[in-house]
Amino acid sequence: MPNRVYNVLFLCTGNSARSILAESILSMDGGASFRAFSAGSHPKGVVNPFALKVLDGNGYPTMGLRSKSWDEFAAPDAPMMDFVFTVCDDAAGEICPVWPGHPVTAHWGIADPAAVDGTDLEKQAAFVQAFRFLKTRIGVFLSLPLASIDKMALATQLRAIGQMEGATAACEKTA
Repeated sequence: MPNRVYNVLFLCTGNSARSILAESILSMDGGASFRAFSAGSHPKGVVNPFALKVLDGNGYPTMGLRSKSWDEFAAPDAPMMDFVFTVCDDAAGEICPVWPGHPVTAHWGIADPAAVDGTDLEKQAAFVQAFRFLKTRIGVFLSLPLASIDKMALATQLRAIGQMEGATAACEKTA
């Protein structure tokens, strides 16, 4: 019997930094069992160059990454999502489209590295930190027994992942 492939959508407002990082990390670390996507409620239209630099520097794929609207994934012909994770507080507070199939959702908010003012070195350090937090969360997610855990227990586990190191204040309040 073939293994199940899970579709995962990472959402942020601009879809230029955190959600892009998460898409690339899961694309590589999830192997053939996961298909990763990212989108934004108000996409910037370009991927932040620091996101691409950090991904490339860590050996993660950047080919095909683009800033896009979450409307692409609410359309009738879009892939049906199994999981939807918001990675920024603004997107978590917005009214999301109705996702076909009723995926399991959780908020994994972390600070926006694209909002950091300072030198290029300081900006890159913020992206490296965001990458590290997302990679850790995705690693824990990948270790969950998805095929054998009930939906309620799974939702609890996913919310707990959102509380890991680097969680934004809004995450702490939504638990």
